Amino acid sequence: MAATYDTLQLHRDAAVATVTMDQPKRRNALSPALDADLRAVFEALSADDAVRAIVLRANGPGFCAGADLTLLKEGLSPDQLYEHLTTRYLPLIQRIQHAPKPVIGAINGAAAGAGMALALACDLRLMADDAVQMMAFSNIAFVPDSGASYLLVRQVGYSRAFELAATADPLPADRCAALGLTNRVVPADELHDAADAWAHELAQRPTQALAQTKEVLAYAQDHGLADVIRKEAELQMEAVQTHDHREGVQAFLEKRAPDFQGR
Repeated sequence: MAATYDTLQLHRDAAVATVTMDQPKRRNALSPALDADLRAVFEALSADDAVRAIVLRANGPGFCAGADLTLLKEGLSPDQLYEHLTTRYLPLIQRIQHAPKPVIGAINGAAAGAGMALALACDLRLMADDAVQMMAFSNIAFVPDSGASYLLVRQVGYSRAFELAATADPLPADRCAALGLTNRVVPADELHDAADAWAHELAQRPTQALAQTKEVLAYAQDHGLADVIRKEAELQMEAVQTHDHREGVQAFLEKRAPDFQGR
């Protein structure tokens, strides 16, 4: 029996899975229930070989308003806050980043605070032309969390990352594109169709090679050239044994489009 989730919807179309956060009245703020469902669904989709691309999107007026601040109203102690961030948000961001298939974030409305971290954890981002991303943490005298500092500084560099975090200015879609915080900007009414089309395109690519590409690019962020070349060589040893590699070479020799199977 397929799993069901209280705070999100899961839709499958061929090799594409679409995860839709479905707490519109709360602008999809990361409540304990929503982040638990997100962790569970990304764990399940990562293990499902039939899924070859994932779209993360949201119902309602905003992608994700960040952490559910009612938790702070309830009086979390510093130790409880530490535990919340390390036992809930850490595995959530890791499961998105480590999913062995492309993850596209389709961003409508606002992706703020932890919601921006959620967007940046995706491999690729599409933004509606009226959407914004926002490092909102300093507005409540907080430090960037949920991996936002790690993800942002690698996207834009230290000085720009500090500026965005310190000012907490909303970043419209065109500025996000200029900063490299989104790959594409589309009209708001075309966002979901555009994300779906891109995901189906990626689902026809060699899935294992894309997973290995994610792995080596992540590795390259924290290692020197010699270590990265060795890592590339290790992964290439695996890639050369796959069906899709053999198919890609054969298709090239026969001057036809390859028929990748994701294996």
